[in-house]
Amino acid sequence: MNRVAIGAVGIAFVVLAYGTVLVFMAFDRDSHSASDTIRPFIITMGPVWALAIWSAVTVLSRQRHR
Repeated sequence: MNRVAIGAVGIAFVVLAYGTVLVFMAFDRDSHSASDTIRPFIITMGPVWALAIWSAVTVLSRQRHR
């Protein structure tokens, strides 16, 4: 595998993790209960993480087949 691709995917996941924390903080700021925070957070970030994982697998598998 290409080290540049692995590094880029690693940096992308660090940025995604930081963004995930920021989104959680935004939902938690105005919530009154745990369900007011967790449900919208999962609905928002679930597809983002699924797409990020799918993209990382695609990028890394393309690098392996070259």
